[in-house]
Amino acid sequence: MLYLWLKTLHIVFIASWFAGLFYLPRIFVNLAAETDANASARLLGMAQRLYRFMTIISIPALILGFWLWIQFFWGSGAWIHAKLTLVAVVCAYHWYCQVLLKQFAAGQNTKSHVWYRWFNEAPVLLMLVIVALVVIKPF
Repeated sequence: MLYLWLKTLHIVFIASWFAGLFYLPRIFVNLAAETDANASARLLGMAQRLYRFMTIISIPALILGFWLWIQFFWGSGAWIHAKLTLVAVVCAYHWYCQVLLKQFAAGQNTKSHVWYRWFNEAPVLLMLVIVALVVIKPF
């Protein structure tokens, strides 16, 4: 029963974290394309609040995932190592979003809205592969 509760909470926190990871780069697209200072300030505020929320949500998601791994999946196959590697990539993506956000706040963005459109696709692909690894356990 503990396993089911941990897994339920982990899924909810992961879904919430990824919702932010899907939306924040979309705000970056709009920030990169925006020319109006007032609109840029509003978008920047939205991005900063979303990043704080995403960071808070990521902590229990990672803690619960770690707990599940230690309790139930330790040494259970190569799929878990691939998944954990991709989770590290997701954490790096999250951190890089902070770097980009700081560049926007300092007025130092050098990337186009098109670059951010491509950047926005990464969490979708990461989530797809991670979920496939967990469900299919291919190796």
